[in-house]
Formats: sequence, C-alpha cells, structure tokens
Amino acid sequence: MRRLIFAIALAVTLEAVGSLAAELYPSRPVHLIVGYAAGLAPDLVARLIAQNLLERLGQPFVVDNRPGAGSNIATEAVVRAPTDGYTLLAVTFANAVNATLYPDLNFDIVRDIVPVVGTFRSPTVMTVTPSLPAKTVPEFIAYAKANPGKINYASSGHGTVPNVAGELFNAMAGVKLVHVPYRGSFMPDLLSGQVQVTFVPMATTLGYIRAGRLRAMAVTGATRWDTLREVPTMNEFLPGFEINIWQGIGAPKGTPPQIVDKLNYEINAALAEPAIKDRFGDLGGTAIGGSPVDFGKLIADDVAKWGTVVRAANIKPE
Repeated sequence: MRRLIFAIALAVTLEAVGSLAAELYPSRPVHLIVGYAAGLAPDLVARLIAQNLLERLGQPFVVDNRPGAGSNIATEAVVRAPTDGYTLLAVTFANAVNATLYPDLNFDIVRDIVPVVGTFRSPTVMTVTPSLPAKTVPEFIAYAKANPGKINYASSGHGTVPNVAGELFNAMAGVKLVHVPYRGSFMPDLLSGQVQVTFVPMATTLGYIRAGRLRAMAVTGATRWDTLREVPTMNEFLPGFEINIWQGIGAPKGTPPQIVDKLNYEINAALAEPAIKDRFGDLGGTAIGGSPVDFGKLIADDVAKWGTVVRAANIKPE
C-alpha cells in the first residue's frame, strides 16, 4: 500500500514539475538544427518558423545549419542532445529515406526523435525537356517502353528525391529510365536535352516551365496544384503514385510531453498565419500542421514506403 501511495505521489510530482517546465519554456535560446546549407528549402522553412516562434515565445530560435551525410550529421546531434526542449531538429523527407538507405545509422528516426509537428509539404513535378516527343504521361511511358535504356533521368545523387521518385516511376510504370546522378546542378543538361527527365520540387523548375523551356508532365501530389492547374496528377495515370517532400519539427526522445505540446500549439498557430502560407506558396508548398501523432504517422509511413523502394531498386549511398 505504501508503495502504491509513493508511486502515485511521485507521478503527481513529476506531472507538476513537467507542467512548470512547460510554463517557463523557453527561458533561453532554442537551437533548431537543420541538416542542409543555408538558402536551401529546408533552411528557409526552418527560418520562417524560427522567426515566428521568437515573436510568439520571446526567446530566439537559432537556426543551426549542419549539412552533411544526407542530414544524418544533424539528426545524430539532436538524438544525442539533452531532452530539455532546447535542441530541436528540422526533420525532412530525407530522414525517412535514410532510415533504409544507410543501414548502419547510430539512431532510428522513428524511435529516437519525438515528432512535434509537420510544417511544410510540396509535391514534385515530373519535368521533361521539350525535345522529347512525348506530350503526356501515357505517351512518355509508351515511348520509354519502345526505347528501353535510352531515356536518362537526372538526380542530385543517390537516395535523393529525384532518385527515389524515378525508381518508383520505373517500378509502377514498368519502364527502365537510366539514373544519372549529379554532384552539382543537373539543370543545364536537362535544359539542353542531355538528360530528358527529372522529378523535383515545383519551386526548382516552375520558372523554366512557365517560360516554355521545360515541360511539366505531372505533379505527384494527391490533387492538382493551383499553380499548375492544367497539369494532371501522376495518380490519374498510375493509381497510387504519390510523392510529397515534407518537413517538420522533432525533439530528442524523452523531451517532456508538455513542452512538445506547447511547441505543437505555437507552431500550428504560426502555420495558420497568412504570411507563412503565402511564403510557403512561394516555395511551391503548403502548411501541414496537426498533432504530434499525425506527424509521427507521416514519418513512419514514409520510412516504410521508401524503404521498399530503396531495397527493390538496390539504391546505395554514395
């Protein structure tokens, strides 16, 4: 009986301590670790959220760029950080792919990072050089089947968005596009027709598409995109084909749930602001929002989905 009373008292005390910590949080600067260089989309999204949280909570949210190893360096730094809410991670689509792409990681993104909230989502666009005779996805598939091994798709490296998207397309369309990874920009070769197709976020190619220098074949979200309303979804031709790159906020495992909930509330409020929505639209995306459980499901679902693609295509890190 005494043990039960002690256990209840301890639980009540811990709850009170956690509530007080959340009430006082943050009392000093918070570091938001981003696994990409400044100026790239994950960095831009993180900075928008960080600035808004400064205004809401009165403490700086410092964006700390730690690029390298496909964002694994940044992720491991957060996994090893104190569980006090003062070190957060910009979780991205790459984390879901990396879970299988890198078999020897010292962490598990689902187990070791607590989801806080999803922030940003953007479909990719299947984009081709105008010299390609195919004008629609069915025509492209027919052309690829008639010319096996002669169509090259460009990516920014093994395991990147264009690579896993291209391999998913190969599998679902029954074709064999040849992967050409680039260390730098592949855009000059795509524009010149040296490579014929890629799958990239809308913001990357929208200007070229509007200028007629590239052709948008399909968007890979679940619905048509307002910015390219005339462009069909890939799902209209290959049912079930959907790719969205995404981003969100995570914290080290063990972070008090009261702090996670406070961050979730404040970030959801930020995402509802017109200024954030407009800026996300400029980046070719929309706000996600929702609960920590919602974001956790998104991460786990994509770990499973892209794990299947990585294994089937035998994609290896560079």
